[in-house]
Amino acid sequence: MSAIKSAMKNTLRRVAVRLYARRVEGHLDSAQGPKHIGVILDGNRRWAKAAGNTTKEGHEAGAAKIRELLGWCAETDVEVVTLWLLSTDNLNRPTEELTPLLSIVEGAVRGLAEDGRWRVNHVGALDVLPERTRKVLREAEELAGRRPGIVVNVAIGYGGRQEITDAVRSLLAKRAADGQSLEEVAESLRTSDISDHLYTRGQPDPDLVIRTSGEQRLSGFMLWQSAHSEYYFCEAYWPAFRKVDFLRALRDYAARHRRYGV
Repeated sequence: MSAIKSAMKNTLRRVAVRLYARRVEGHLDSAQGPKHIGVILDGNRRWAKAAGNTTKEGHEAGAAKIRELLGWCAETDVEVVTLWLLSTDNLNRPTEELTPLLSIVEGAVRGLAEDGRWRVNHVGALDVLPERTRKVLREAEELAGRRPGIVVNVAIGYGGRQEITDAVRSLLAKRAADGQSLEEVAESLRTSDISDHLYTRGQPDPDLVIRTSGEQRLSGFMLWQSAHSEYYFCEAYWPAFRKVDFLRALRDYAARHRRYGV
């Protein structure tokens, strides 16, 4: 009997959450929604530990959640989604954890490219990644880099400081190739010049950055681009992130008065 009662409670809870999600969604104004959402997918390992699963199973559950999120975004006017899948710091993890994590990330990227609904674009430093991972990213961009649909930036081998460093290096190299001296570059340098050399050049900056797992920090995510972004920190671990959590983030964003640093 206790098992039956528990099952009934779980069913009622799921129904209540769905009804609440519909209510929240019904009050959202698409005109007030974000066009570019950045997501820090945090909490896979802690979710796995709490559920009695392995770390590998936690990362697999997190990878499976990505398509759900993109499906929810497709129901809105979101145009760009940036997913932080693997930081440069993650590459320092023990081999026994990093190797399966890279395989899961590669599988997730392949799945997005083969899905047919998304445009896939890599943001990050390719040279810090294994050749196998680089090959997967190149093939994904070739297959799904120009199709219509939401642009999905997969941030792999990504670090905010590294991105700015790479942008400055690229800028200086270009100006040197154009025959400018260092003094001339320094005199004419504008913030837009840096933006033109970021991994996300040509894209709008993120309007909303969501981080799961309860951590309230950016950890270097899109340091340059997020200067005027709104932040939403969700308590749920990434594999447990629900549509209602996503809708709450959109509702919270729509209720804010964006000041753009003023």
